[in-house]
Formats: sequence, C-alpha cells, structure tokens
Amino acid sequence: MNEKTLVIIKPDGVKKKIVGEIITRFEKVGLTISRMKMMVASEELARKHYNKDDVWCKKVGKKTISEFKEKGYDVVKTLGSDDPLTIGKQILNNLIKYITRGKVIVMVLEGPYAIDTVRKIVGSTYPLTANPGTIRGDYAIDTAFLSAYENRSVENIVHASENDDDAKREIELWFGEY
Repeated sequence: MNEKTLVIIKPDGVKKKIVGEIITRFEKVGLTISRMKMMVASEELARKHYNKDDVWCKKVGKKTISEFKEKGYDVVKTLGSDDPLTIGKQILNNLIKYITRGKVIVMVLEGPYAIDTVRKIVGSTYPLTANPGTIRGDYAIDTAFLSAYENRSVENIVHASENDDDAKREIELWFGEY
C-alpha cells in the first residue's frame, strides 16, 4: 500500500535553513522523495492550492471572533470587522501572502501510509500546541490568535496534504501530474 503526499517547506522553513533537517525526518521513517523542487509560488498557484470557499472563510472567521471575545478583545477594534466572512477572507489572503513571500521547497513523498505518517511528523497546525518532537513543535512558536492579532498567517514551517483527495489535487497542481 504505497501512498503519495505533498509537502511544502514554507518560506520561514527555508529562511531558517532547516530544510535538510526536515527532509531527514521524513527519510528516517522510510519515506521516499519522488519529486522535489525549489520555487517561489505565484499568487495564482497559491490561490488554487488553498482553494477555500466562503463556507471555509465564515467558519474560520467565526472561530477567530470567538477566540478574540474569549480573551476580552474588542473584535472590531482589533480585527477591523465583526463579519466572519470578511475576517475569514483576510485570513485566506494572509495564507497566500505567506506562501508567496519567498522560496519554498515542494516535494512528493511516497511510502506506506505516507499521508498519516507525514501529518504525524509535521504536528498540529498551530505550533504552540504541536507536540515536542514534531517539526512544528520543534521549530516554530505561533498561534492563530497571535497571527490574527498581527494580521498575518500562522507561521508553521510546512504544509502537508490532509487526505488522499487533497494529495492528488495538490500534486497535480504543483507538478502537473499525479
């Protein structure tokens, strides 16, 4: 049972010069790199990659509003709006700015249970809650709250496909074929 998955070492991971350490973690568990390239992603490619709709934006916006209210912040003063869709679209735009701001390493990893294995090695989306020993837990400190407060994306070093459908779509998008 061989799977393929897409991993992107984002601009902060490239800038920190930890590319070799990240790749080593995947190779040490037996995953194979079948394709790899360094590039600067265009805004068009990033928008296709994230492929988020208004439903996603509203969901993320609502969650962000809730977090700010729980911490006692004035949502409109802090985020500039109390509309979940507006806030969600800003978060999406910040994701696009983040992945296009510098060089990335894009690679296809293959092996048994590659998708789940990679996600386990990468760790939680939010570095502050990622377990020690994971890439995000070891190399980043960031939260959704802090990034929204600073009007930027969560800086979490790497992207990893969430499931088989996403892996196929993302590999085709970044490499032209699955």
